[in-house]
Amino acid sequence: MAGSPVQVTGTVLTTRRVDAYHALTVVAPGIADRFRPGHFVTVAVGGRDSSMLTRRAFTIHDVKPDYGGTVELVFGVRGAGTAWLADLRARDTLDLVGPLGRPFPLPRDPCTCVLVGDEHGAAALFALADALQQRGCRVDFVLGAPSADRVFGALRARRMGETTTLTTEDGSLGMRGRVTDVLPGVIADARADAVYACGPMEMLRGVTTVAVEFDIPVQVAVEESMACGIGVCMTCVVPVIGDDGVTRMVRACTEGPVFRGERVRFDDVGTIPFDALGAPGGRHA
Repeated sequence: MAGSPVQVTGTVLTTRRVDAYHALTVVAPGIADRFRPGHFVTVAVGGRDSSMLTRRAFTIHDVKPDYGGTVELVFGVRGAGTAWLADLRARDTLDLVGPLGRPFPLPRDPCTCVLVGDEHGAAALFALADALQQRGCRVDFVLGAPSADRVFGALRARRMGETTTLTTEDGSLGMRGRVTDVLPGVIADARADAVYACGPMEMLRGVTTVAVEFDIPVQVAVEESMACGIGVCMTCVVPVIGDDGVTRMVRACTEGPVFRGERVRFDDVGTIPFDALGAPGGRHA
């Protein structure tokens, strides 16, 4: 059932380590019912007496019908909030809001899709791969990270994908280098019709450049810091070119996180371009 996001107090079902990452499965029926690949949730961290007021945003890795509906989140510990999450145990409770954001658009007809993920950003790709395969699409994976323990989902990708290409910057798994180094060869060999990607902004910029060179569409799920996740705080704005050719500062949490890669002005992320609609001294509505 698609619809508006819901707030759920979910019970932690399982916690596990996945190499350098943590995976948390939470009973969240209302969110699981509404999920589409590419959606995310925001999570309250620190407990009721915590000074950590802002929520943390996490892409949904997987949903299952167990216990009325569960969602699995995958994350690395980067600060106090994710450290608190990593310490949770089964039967603890967690406050979640979701599903949020714009999910990945799916092709109308069967086609060949290359799915590119970097580090735990790859977690967003597996539900997408399943949805694509249900539509008769061929799926090829390209997964990368700085080191082997930070490549997420390699075994699952090998089971699901027609091909799976792995890269690490230190050469500890797969080919030495980055996903953008091998992507042109994968696109050419698979005769790909479309690219989907999730990961850091610099990686998404490179993937978009490659896809544009091959003249195939590319959908990217951006990783921008979000404080609210519902479009109020404006901390996650990125410059995106609209259908009318006008650049607007749009919210990754509501208009995204999925965008057409060639529409995102990656060189200007973190700034307000002078020619953006409403920019100081620039274009006005």
